[in-house]
Amino acid sequence: MRRRRSLTPAATLSAAMVLALSAATLPAGSAAAAGPDTRQATYAAAAAAWGVPPSVLLGVSYLESRWDTNRGMPSTGAGYGPMHLTDAATLAAAQPHHDAGADPRGDDARAPKTVQPAATTAAGPALQTLQRAAELTGTPAATLQTDPAANIQGGAALLAAYQRAAGGPSGAGSDPAAWYGAVAKYSGADTTGAAAAFADEVYATLRDGAARTTDDGHPVTLPAQPGIAPVKSTLDRLGLRRSPPRPDGLECPADISCEWVPAPYEQYGATPGAYGNHDLSERPQRQRIEYIVIHDTEADYATTLDLVQDPTYVSWHYTLRSVDGHVAQHVRTKDVAWHAGNWYVNAKSIGLEHEGFAAQQGAWYTEAMYRSSAKLVRYLATRLAIPLDRQHIIGHDNVPGTVPSTVRGMHWDPGPYWDWSHYFDLLHAPFITFGTARTGLVTMDPDYGTNQPPYTGCTGTPDNPCPPHGSSQVLLRTAPALDAPLLTDLGLHPGGEPATMQIADHGARAAAGQTYAVAGRQGDWTAIWYLGQKGWFLNPPAHPAAKWSTGLVVTPKPGKASIPVYGRAYPEQSAYPAGVPYQAVTPLQYTFAAGQRYTLGGVVPGEYYRATTFAGTSPGDWTVIRGQTRYAQIQFGHRVMFVNLDDVQILPSFLPVEGS
Repeated sequence: MRRRRSLTPAATLSAAMVLALSAATLPAGSAAAAGPDTRQATYAAAAAAWGVPPSVLLGVSYLESRWDTNRGMPSTGAGYGPMHLTDAATLAAAQPHHDAGADPRGDDARAPKTVQPAATTAAGPALQTLQRAAELTGTPAATLQTDPAANIQGGAALLAAYQRAAGGPSGAGSDPAAWYGAVAKYSGADTTGAAAAFADEVYATLRDGAARTTDDGHPVTLPAQPGIAPVKSTLDRLGLRRSPPRPDGLECPADISCEWVPAPYEQYGATPGAYGNHDLSERPQRQRIEYIVIHDTEADYATTLDLVQDPTYVSWHYTLRSVDGHVAQHVRTKDVAWHAGNWYVNAKSIGLEHEGFAAQQGAWYTEAMYRSSAKLVRYLATRLAIPLDRQHIIGHDNVPGTVPSTVRGMHWDPGPYWDWSHYFDLLHAPFITFGTARTGLVTMDPDYGTNQPPYTGCTGTPDNPCPPHGSSQVLLRTAPALDAPLLTDLGLHPGGEPATMQIADHGARAAAGQTYAVAGRQGDWTAIWYLGQKGWFLNPPAHPAAKWSTGLVVTPKPGKASIPVYGRAYPEQSAYPAGVPYQAVTPLQYTFAAGQRYTLGGVVPGEYYRATTFAGTSPGDWTVIRGQTRYAQIQFGHRVMFVNLDDVQILPSFLPVEGS
């Protein structure tokens, strides 16, 4: 009989875990897994049944799902349940939402570049752990997908199998530090660097501890183990491909897994404009980078990497993998990628694509990917002096159309299921405000788990209900009543019809972290100025959807009945040198009337980066054109927009404005 190793302080179990383990009678390999009726005890029972330290099981599960069940729905990376058991067939059935024909460059100076949705080609062991868990436990895959206790048993079985392969000690009482290799293997990564980064994050969670209530109401605690020191040599026993050394110039923080998969910059056709798939520049020396844009891929990771390496396609700076948070960089941050559908934003932004689907495939993103993304964004924001707020860390769904005709085709990823509040917590920039009911602004911050708008159209027909799920977005109505129509977005509904609950129809929604000027209050309802209208949302003091806030607001100068709103901040015509066509600054289809106010996101110069040929042969190519016009960026609706600074006055939010 193998001698039991003595427990170190780092491996000491909590009292609740000890009680659960002593009560557990499930034989190894059992799929019953019902055990006690609390989730904490369910983890302990699975750990006992499969000989896994409870803290290791809890730590891995936390980094996958934060212990949530997500009602048995798959993640955007095809993983199910608290243990994120993956199934490639789920990805293969996904349908991307991106609109065919949308131009990711958004530059009127050249012919539109059409992009068709990509078909997924997902495969590989990392996306087949559901089947392997079914084999180990004898539990049907369908049960592992939907039953949290069975799912946790399946994850424990996988960890135990990986530990056997690594030749490490087993047993619920074994030292958690000796499970590093098994934890790394669980990531699904096929290289040592990516697997180790995942394991390091799990062990960081073990050191710090965690506690939260799951989405189905179970409190779960992982006690902190500040002295744990993982045995990293166990990683070498699992046959993973060794990661190559990081190349010089790779722009990633040291504590995430990152590789260089370059997007091609090359001529592929006979015309000067036939080149791919980004533009060279010298940012931030020649032009300040203002934004980091969060996207989802609408394809699996392998397909996404194939696309970005196609010179005839488009580009973005980074892709993040769902199962383990691994990152690939494609374009230097100094250069301009084609990703946002608005050339002004492209020229001043960095684009991050996250593996997943905003609606058609699942409704949640893995914690591993959230954490890698937050580390990358913090690193970039620090290097480039980009503020960590929702005026500068934006979703693709916050990027405005360039002119009225492009508004309708703008993308809406990462969608309503991206957890902005949790993401900013990970950025170490939580939505902390200091306002009162009298300070004039609100920052949206609904409780993600309980805020579950009844969206439609995730699968099947537009009217097909989406599964209930937490959301970062709050609905806006024309009056303070639940049966009042939603607001209208003239860019999406030119006839003035109210917005719908179709998941892509986001013209009457405000998202977590976005700040708006208060337009009225009535009982439990608060109104904000939004797309030229008063938008009412339920905001009871006991369960607020927003926080009172302070800041600066923009309003038309006295004497102006209304002012135009723009989707890009280009310079005036006289600023363009000879031979360079003027890029018109065309008002969008919205009205900013006197008496209304919108929060100021910053004052920006009128700029246009001219880049239309591969060789730089057109007049003004590879030049930042600047004029005298300045703009105020405002939170005008769900998307940011711009107004001419000469048309507005900027005031503290608590001061009255003319006409209000």
